[in-house]
Amino acid sequence: MARKAKELGALEVGRLNKPGLHAVGGVSGLSLQVTPSGARSWVLRVMVGGKRREMGLGGYPDVTLAGAKEKARLAREKIDNGIDPLAERLTKRSNLAAAVAAAMNFSEAAEKYIAAHEAGWKNAKHADQWNNTLATYAYPIIGKITVADIETAHVMRVLEPIWTTKTETASRVRGRIESILDWATVRGFRKGDNPARWRGHIEHLLPARADVQKVVHHAALDYREVGAFLADLRQQAGAGAIALELAILTAARSGEVRGAKWSEIDLVAAVWTIPKERMKAEKEHRIPLSAEVLGLLNSLPRMADTDLVFPNAKNAVLSDMTMTEVIRRMGRTGVTAHGFRSSFRDWAGETTAYPREVIEHALAHQLKDKAEAAYARGSLFDKRRRLMADWAKFCAVPAAAGKVTPIRGNAAA
Repeated sequence: MARKAKELGALEVGRLNKPGLHAVGGVSGLSLQVTPSGARSWVLRVMVGGKRREMGLGGYPDVTLAGAKEKARLAREKIDNGIDPLAERLTKRSNLAAAVAAAMNFSEAAEKYIAAHEAGWKNAKHADQWNNTLATYAYPIIGKITVADIETAHVMRVLEPIWTTKTETASRVRGRIESILDWATVRGFRKGDNPARWRGHIEHLLPARADVQKVVHHAALDYREVGAFLADLRQQAGAGAIALELAILTAARSGEVRGAKWSEIDLVAAVWTIPKERMKAEKEHRIPLSAEVLGLLNSLPRMADTDLVFPNAKNAVLSDMTMTEVIRRMGRTGVTAHGFRSSFRDWAGETTAYPREVIEHALAHQLKDKAEAAYARGSLFDKRRRLMADWAKFCAVPAAAGKVTPIRGNAAA
């Protein structure tokens, strides 16, 4: 029979400082190990499955003598019950490491989602918009919460304070949270339904956006005043003024005009073809060019180092504030560049006989009515050419106060 080690007391253990293993008694195989550097730790020598094993029980004095004995007894009890305490410890450590690796908070997930998708966003500002709205409204509330733990209550804490006052922003934040959590689910960082989903979930907790959102229209000039505005505009110098004139005469969006390229414009066929990558609806749009627009384009110089029609001093696209600054310089208030599309729409709808679908196509709008959209599957290009020519003629003559000459002609032909 092996000799049983003398059971040492706490004071005796505290005096052990000679390098080596020192049996402390009390539990068979329990020793205090002292290294040449003087570090001390607990070691339990046991037989597991017929093999001698050593099991660390922690450092001394962080783990006291009493604590080491308790750990040693639990380990031996597990061995007696057929459990390998060393294998069990490794499994727990592995599971903990896996859990830590799988734990990702919302701000980290958002960062990875944006990095994975920003290359596919056609507008370079989208990433900034995502980062800014999430940093302002989501991160303070759910940024540090792991995506696996985010629930409906968390999402509601983000949305409720801004849903009725900043509805458009709140709706975008909700959609962005939903997308990020969907990404996290696919990547294995969370399970279950998405707590930010609208249909069948958040829609029952918040009023519909259309019921609370205040519709804000772009400030538009009365179409009767467009001719006078253009006459004044033509007295302004700079590429911004010419770009604004082109935007008005083509009813195009500001971004479409500022990014216009000579390679998109066929001056012989009098057609400007904007590729889908630059269109809001991501669908190619062909604009018939009136004689007035052709004259304007033909008067412009072509820069050798860029294909842009309106390059800035660095041969890059004009700033989105360029046209706004022109309007401000003219001393105009209550007018925006985008608002001239509304002026065109009002003029065409109120003073001409052109069908609605022709006007909507001219504005590159997607028809909501499916039957109407199917009927107007073509671009109605010939009718749009006449429409844009009539618009240019209307804009060329400043109307006298109180006098408007409706263009009827053969518009519906």
